Amino acid sequence: MSVVLDVTVRENTGTGNAREARRQGMVPGVIYGGDEAPVAVAVKFNEMLKAINSGQFLSNMVELSHDGKKQKVIAKDVQFHPVKDLPVHVDFYRVTAKSIIEVEVSVNFIGEDVAPGMKAGGALNVVRYAIEVKCPAGSIPDTIDVDISAMEIGDSIHISEVTLPKGVKPSITDRDFTIATIIASRTSKLADDEDGEGVEGEAVEGEEPATDADA
Repeated sequence: MSVVLDVTVRENTGTGNAREARRQGMVPGVIYGGDEAPVAVAVKFNEMLKAINSGQFLSNMVELSHDGKKQKVIAKDVQFHPVKDLPVHVDFYRVTAKSIIEVEVSVNFIGEDVAPGMKAGGALNVVRYAIEVKCPAGSIPDTIDVDISAMEIGDSIHISEVTLPKGVKPSITDRDFTIATIIASRTSKLADDEDGEGVEGEAVEGEEPATDADA
């Protein structure tokens, strides 16, 4: 458990109550899910900002503490001020460690330094920087490793070729979606042109250059 937050319960809800919580240096929020009624809460602004900046907040399991009682939740959504870019509201979803949830997990590409396509001057074209998966709330992977070490220029890697951690499954199951491809970069294309034969404007061996009479 990387993030623990103390919360206070807000007796009232609504825009006015939320504004009052912000004036007191709090971030209003709500806890819902788990077959229980929603509960309006507030978190100290500084603690919320610290949690967000930790990189372990959104879509990760968080522990909330209130009057000595603790419960596990997932931070589902944070609303930010459109100008100041500071948190103004947070949604928490009740879970247990075994609850199956849907989250987005960042992709970590490995093998770029040895991939034949990259060595030949190709460029990695990333189609998905994150993959939406279903997994237990207590076992959310930090990243999903995608091995591209054997890829050539023109190759693509799909979700079916990725080894997911135990208990983790892709949310999209109706198609074998592409995660990345290796494409020919401008540099590699130029190199191919320079190595080619019969380049326009040059005589090909065994043939006479064209003359005006041939036109």
